[in-house]
Amino acid sequence: MIDKKITVVFADEEIQEAYFRMKTENPSLCKFLEQATDDLKQNPFCGIQIPKRQIPKTYVSKYEINNLWKYNLPNA
Repeated sequence: MIDKKITVVFADEEIQEAYFRMKTENPSLCKFLEQATDDLKQNPFCGIQIPKRQIPKTYVSKYEINNLWKYNLPNA
């Protein structure tokens, strides 16, 4: 098996800025998101795969994606 480096990135700058604001405004949610990031780095397929026909067309055009996974946060 070949080990691949896994990186988790923000979809756009606006989401990144909101995340950094949230670090002070809602630290508990930030911890959940950091745990989610760690989980995704360990297993990029954790969560629930969204069927391709249900992926919003705006996501496909804006982010150029061809698959989408949903990760449930605790207490969400």
